[in-house]
This record gives sequence, C-alpha cells and structure tokens, in this order.
Amino acid sequence: MPMASCDFSVRPYTYDDFPYDYELKNFSLVGEDLLMKIPIVHRAKAMSKRPISLMASPWTAPIWMKSNEAWKGKGWLKGEAGDSIHKTWASYFVRFLDEYAKQNLTFWAITAQNEPSSGFVKDYPFQTLGFTAESQREFIASDLGPALAKSSHKNIRLITLDDNRLHLPKWAKEVLSTESQAYRYIHGIGLHWYMDFISPIKGTVEATQRLFPDYFLIATEACAGSFFWEQDVILGSWDRGEDYSHSILENLNHHVVGWVDWNLALDLQGGPNWVKNYVDSPIIVDASSDIFYKQPMFYHLGHFSKFIVEGSQCVGLTVVKTYFSCNLEHVAVLRPDGSAVVVVLNRSSFNLTFGISDSVGFILAEIPANSIQTYLWRRQ
Repeated sequence: MPMASCDFSVRPYTYDDFPYDYELKNFSLVGEDLLMKIPIVHRAKAMSKRPISLMASPWTAPIWMKSNEAWKGKGWLKGEAGDSIHKTWASYFVRFLDEYAKQNLTFWAITAQNEPSSGFVKDYPFQTLGFTAESQREFIASDLGPALAKSSHKNIRLITLDDNRLHLPKWAKEVLSTESQAYRYIHGIGLHWYMDFISPIKGTVEATQRLFPDYFLIATEACAGSFFWEQDVILGSWDRGEDYSHSILENLNHHVVGWVDWNLALDLQGGPNWVKNYVDSPIIVDASSDIFYKQPMFYHLGHFSKFIVEGSQCVGLTVVKTYFSCNLEHVAVLRPDGSAVVVVLNRSSFNLTFGISDSVGFILAEIPANSIQTYLWRRQ
C-alpha cells in the first residue's frame, strides 16, 4: 500500500503538504484513504479465509522536505541524517501507522523508500525520493529505526532497498554494515523485477543471501508492460502469465520468501495514472460496462497464492533424469499442514511427460505446452 500518492494516483499529494510543519500538526489521511483504500482492505480481510499481511511504502516526502521542492525529478531529503527534516520524515512514518491503527488496520512491514535510486534520475517522471545506500543507512540508524522502536509499532518489519536487484549485493553491504546501527532495525531486503534481465539472480540475490542469511528477501513489486517498447495492456496474454510464474519460481528457488504484484486492478488503458505511466495488471476493469477481466497473470498467480500458504517451506527437488530439450521449471514446498506442493511450469512449445516421486508414492503426469500445473498431496 503506498503511503499517500504514487504514480497510480489521480493526483500528487502527501499527508502533510503544509510547508515547514515540523511537528506534523496538519498531518491527516485523505479521501483516498478513508473512502477507498481502508474500506477495500477491510472488505478483503472480511472475505479472506486467511490472514492478510499489509506492507506500506512511501514514494515521496512532502515537497517542502525535498532538495528540489518538487514531486518529480531528481531530489532527496534536505540536510542530513539526524537533523530536523530527517526526524520529521521518520515521525511521518509513525503517524501514518498511528492513523491506520485508528482505522483498525496494522501493517506487517514497511519499506524505507520505494525505488530510492530513482531519486537521482534527472527529469524522473513521477513521485520519488532519492537515497543512496549510505544515506538510507544513516537515516535508518539515526531517525527511522529509533522512531519505530519507540512507537507502538516496534514489531513492524522494516525493509531496505525496495528497488531492482541489480543493486545487490552492494546495497546490502552498505546498509547492513556493522559500522552503523541500521542493521539492528532492518529485517528484510525488497526486490523489484524491472531489470532482472541484466542482473542474474545468482550474482545478486543468492550472493546477498550468503552474506546476510538472517535477513529475509522478498520481491516487493512487479508488473508487465512497464517498458516504453511494450504495449501497456494486452488482454488475454498468456506470455505475461508465464513471465510472472517464471519470476516467482526463480525467486522461490533462490531464498526469496514472497512475491508481490504491483496493481490489484487497472482500467482498460492501464491506469488511472496521473503521469500516464500505464501498465498491465492481473485484473482489468471496464468500468463503463461494469465488468472486469481476470487475466492469465491472475491465474498464474493463483497457482502460488492459493496453494503455497504462509508458513510453507521450500524443499529440495532432485531431477533424476532430464533431456536436452526439457525446459520445465518447478518448485517443491512443504506446507504447515504437512502436505506437499509441486508447481511445474512448461514454457516450451511441446508437451512433456514427467514423474514426481515421494516417499508416499509416485505421480506420472503430462504437462501441455505453455502451461502451468500444481500438484498437492498429503504426506501423512
């Protein structure tokens, strides 16, 4: 959940757009929270058979706190860690959590900043706030970490990076360095998928897990159609569904504990988005006809979100015999109830036969070309 506005808002705003309000006397939730976000989350929680864990992330500070005093473009917090601006920005996090708690919503985790590297891009097209690894480390150590620890939200998980994995492991080495106290307040590292094609997972995510095994890794944002050369919305695209499953499988097999899609639903254009940064979504809504479409991405996500429940553990799966042309991707999981799950993705253009052997039995199966299958069985 964005803290205040993001590019997929219809307008830019924060919760305190009153200049130099260091005591946040004018901090308040807005209509987008009170009339839309909060009621929708309550409805989702009421409908869900499982607990829902909420994660929040800020796109920008109020512009009076920023070096460029603007929503867009290159900009970061004025001053330096420990000063009044940084203390106020840390207090802003706590106030956000306080106000949502008054609405009976608490958060499992919060990220220190959405895509902090984007704040150093000239003419960046929407809300951003720049942090280097070093400046975020000092902000967390001096301001955000202590503010959360002293609040009633001291058990919330704090996530660093929340940006493309190409920044790893360097970002983690900087932020989690024992030269600072930031590592004491951080629980996990967030990953975005947008530059995965130039940042192999072994040299980034796997290398980071080896260095910092006590911090969880979680994929915090992904969406299709985000690059300028791509079509924004493609109704019925099974290729994009396969892209989702491929990414999820790759991440789960390299120590990543969860995978979060970006937008729950968008309109036929791929918005609304106040800067026209349109993308695709698992659910597309045609408001004029009062209908919605469940895209292939929705069903691909379901193979994981429906069958791999919270508290499950990835386990080894040994491929006994394979063929040169075999292109199956898979993950094996043990669930808290003792049952086993294997998800298999076939991105090749031909059907494949395979078997799954476990101590309780054997499954012989065929998976069609360009398809995904999930197998669930009791082990006791």
